[in-house]
Amino acid sequence: MDNKAQSSMLIYLLVLLFLMFFVFNRPDVQNAMVGFGNAVFYPLIGFEGNYPVLTIILAGAIVVTLSGTLTNFFTDWKKMGEMQEANKAFQKELQKARKEGNTNRVNKLMKMQPEIFKKQQEAQSGSMKPMLFLIIFIWPIFIWLRTFLAGLPHYYFTVPWSDGVSFFDKFVIMQAWLWIYLIFSFVIGQIIRNGLKYAGWSDKWKNIKSRIRPSAN
Repeated sequence: MDNKAQSSMLIYLLVLLFLMFFVFNRPDVQNAMVGFGNAVFYPLIGFEGNYPVLTIILAGAIVVTLSGTLTNFFTDWKKMGEMQEANKAFQKELQKARKEGNTNRVNKLMKMQPEIFKKQQEAQSGSMKPMLFLIIFIWPIFIWLRTFLAGLPHYYFTVPWSDGVSFFDKFVIMQAWLWIYLIFSFVIGQIIRNGLKYAGWSDKWKNIKSRIRPSAN
């Protein structure tokens, strides 16, 4: 990436780190997030605390839908696909030249590598842009969910091998509710992201995005 792109990416990362470590960890900010979650998410997916596993699954679905939509909006899937194919072709030619012992060909290809890497980074840089928005919108959901589960009088769920597993029992390195959240989020996220990805290849979506963001290209 050029200096401007690198500076922009660095600013994004610094803002994210600042939000995560110096803003969202403040007790008063977290209390505000919980209040926001109780006002917005509890009526939608709280179910009066009667179905906490379903609440976790739906919270994950909201998060991956939001993240997938924003990522799809900022990512040029066609450009990424073209760069992936170009990189595969480059690696194939480089491997062939090395096997044949064609030093001249290898040197020429190695001189091309920085330019290919630069274009790859440019194609992938768009997927980093929504991270700031995702942190701002998703982190409150996460904080509210943790507080919501901790406040339940019955924070246990049933699995085939046990009738009473606490949401806060640790398995490996994470608590049980986090495993539920991550597993279902991964499954739902794959479906949503792949669907949006294929939609993003269409000219119709490209036209919609160009109308919303006329300066995207």
